[in-house]
Amino acid sequence: MTGFGCVGSVVPDAVDTVEAIIDDPWYPAIDPAQLRREHRLGDVAKVTPERLRAAILEALISIDNQIGVWAMRQTAAGYESLADVPARKFDGESRLVISFRRAIGALTKLELIERLRDLDTTSAGDRDATALDPSIGELRRDAVHAIRDILGTTRTTVELI
Repeated sequence: MTGFGCVGSVVPDAVDTVEAIIDDPWYPAIDPAQLRREHRLGDVAKVTPERLRAAILEALISIDNQIGVWAMRQTAAGYESLADVPARKFDGESRLVISFRRAIGALTKLELIERLRDLDTTSAGDRDATALDPSIGELRRDAVHAIRDILGTTRTTVELI
């Protein structure tokens, strides 16, 4: 039994056959199998390769909506990809690329949890869905932090009343 109130698991062979997703060549390619491992999506029942791909594409669109203008400015400045934009490197990889992948992972998992938690309408399923609410908020926060890290803006929004 998973946290979604569903029985089952993803067949490893099906996961391995999912091709990398390349959004715009300016952004790094996303490897669904790697994303599944890094964000523990292998234990999420009913996440078929097709559902995973759709959730990743939704995450890419969401991120492009938020950083697209910034990306165009970077392109105009002569940078051919996100990895080319000057930034510190950690473990040989640009912190911007690391943040991009973190945002994709958080938004993908968020999309899957929000879409799949209604699969079980039993009282046990309702309890499981309620238990996921804090996770949803944390994933949304993680995505916002990663996107703000890319944009170089603060993570905190303060409004005067």
